[in-house]
Amino acid sequence: MSHSLSKVSKILLSALISFSITDVAMAQEKNNPAIAPHNIIIFVADGLRYGMVTPQNAPTLAAVKNQGVDFQNSHSLYPTITTVNASAIATGHGIGDTGEFANNMYAGDIPITSSKGVIGDMEDEAVLNDINNLYGGNYLNEQSLISLAASKGFNTAIIGKEGPTLIQNINSKKTAETLIFSDATGIKGKPQLTMSSKYYKAFKDAGIELTAPSRGENGGHGDMNIPGTKVANINQQQWFTDVTNKIILPQFKDDKKPFVMLYWSRDPDGTQHNEGDSLNQIDPGINGETSLKAIRNASDNLQSIIDTLKKLGLYDSTDIFVTADHGFTTISKQSNTSESTKYNYPDVPKRFLPPGFVAIDIAKALKLPLYKTNGELIDAQSGSHPNGASILAKDGKTALAYIVALGGSDMIYLTENGKKDAPNLIKQIIGTIKNQDYTWGIFVDEQYGSFDGALKMSDVGLSGSAITPKPAIYISFTAKSLNCTNPELCVVSIADTSLQQGQGIHGSLSRGETRNFMAAIGPDFKSKFVNKTPISNADIAPTLAKIIGLELPAKGNLKGRVIDEALKGHDPVYGVKPITLKATPLDNGFATTLHYQELTTKDGKKYRYYDYLEAK
Repeated sequence: MSHSLSKVSKILLSALISFSITDVAMAQEKNNPAIAPHNIIIFVADGLRYGMVTPQNAPTLAAVKNQGVDFQNSHSLYPTITTVNASAIATGHGIGDTGEFANNMYAGDIPITSSKGVIGDMEDEAVLNDINNLYGGNYLNEQSLISLAASKGFNTAIIGKEGPTLIQNINSKKTAETLIFSDATGIKGKPQLTMSSKYYKAFKDAGIELTAPSRGENGGHGDMNIPGTKVANINQQQWFTDVTNKIILPQFKDDKKPFVMLYWSRDPDGTQHNEGDSLNQIDPGINGETSLKAIRNASDNLQSIIDTLKKLGLYDSTDIFVTADHGFTTISKQSNTSESTKYNYPDVPKRFLPPGFVAIDIAKALKLPLYKTNGELIDAQSGSHPNGASILAKDGKTALAYIVALGGSDMIYLTENGKKDAPNLIKQIIGTIKNQDYTWGIFVDEQYGSFDGALKMSDVGLSGSAITPKPAIYISFTAKSLNCTNPELCVVSIADTSLQQGQGIHGSLSRGETRNFMAAIGPDFKSKFVNKTPISNADIAPTLAKIIGLELPAKGNLKGRVIDEALKGHDPVYGVKPITLKATPLDNGFATTLHYQELTTKDGKKYRYYDYLEAK
């Protein structure tokens, strides 16, 4: 008899475990609507710096900060790049686990179909799908919050910038439908839109096109003689908000199910990159009128979503978490040490750094030829330069390394041939860049050993359980603040980019880039609470998962924490201390010096939050 009861108990227990958390919530809602899971909206204002959010510049964003939770000690992950932080926002893991090492990544020796090479643009949905397929349908190797929510019966939607939007749901199962609308929607050559018939009808009834509009004039970055844009990304983001407010939210309201939604605003990032207020001049740089228009555009987008939530009666049951993937700096193209500035290029002002300056300097010092990824020889003396990525080779056939430009940083992948003598090759590269005034920090994959002047990639969270190819070296470029009231808002950094001096960039490890804007408001968050405890983009998904009663599975150990101190009914005490980590100096005194904060929880778990590299 007792054996039979035990057997029955096991069956019941198994059934309960397999029963979706959301199924339980739905049953609760039917009997007591007050205990149904709350809705979640993650609003990403791409490239928004904390100090730029004021009632004058961004009234809605400022109101969220002032009325909800103000995260004053916020952090982007290094490298401070869009898709890198998109992977952290999606999964709640550090970059060493997600393997999203940059916007342009080496995916292995198998050519990526859509990019016709081995380097892929991770802000291209076709490339993302190709790379994802190369890695069994989940190149991030972790589950995202949105895909988990969808599998548990939540309504889910992602709207906004191509690339980081798809990353939020890249590992979803085909049985779980997540609505994804980006600026690639309806564009030829991009993945096709799939959704149920009711949504097609809603588009038709609302008179909204099924094809996303282009950025128009906002997409123009100019050149060395022509200024970039003077307008924000108004038209394209109006389509994003129309889809959100007239299609998605009303349908979710009718479905009477809790939802998780992410909205990724291209502004202010895209406009700050392309701004035309400061051609070849450092001042005003990214602090001009055009960038301010972009910040206001993002703020107004959020206001329109809040207005719709209130109109539909959803606002009081919705938690809104606002973040930026990274901060921003103004580009400098000046160097007193780079060999690359000695040559004349048709698209670069005289004595300015050309795109690919690191690759040119390394190739010259090592006396090795440099090639474009299509196999074309690069001859700086004749006025050619890399643009994005290049190949360091012994000859036209024996590639040693891929040197990939990331803006405020470069990364270097070693090929199989390069790995044969990796310690010597890495030492030569460090010996070349140690004397450059643009070199601020060097991080090397610890599998190749320790190197004077450099820190390990694990020191900055870049070593974990990732399954994508790992770079051998990161080079972080010099970033310095000009004399201004708020030093974080006037950072000027060297950048490996085709954009012009005076336009905007990110990717290095300055506080101007790591201090992204973060704030939250809603029924689960404290009101008018200033949080000075460090947090990062990797902490968002675990926190929101807790709010809706889910637990993200994990393969890697670089997991973000739950931001308990910002939630109602929680007042934890954490130990936080500043730490300075310095490499063994080289013969010229160069030593990568990293400043970060270490948070220790009550149970002894430690989390690192990377602040900045020390100026030389």
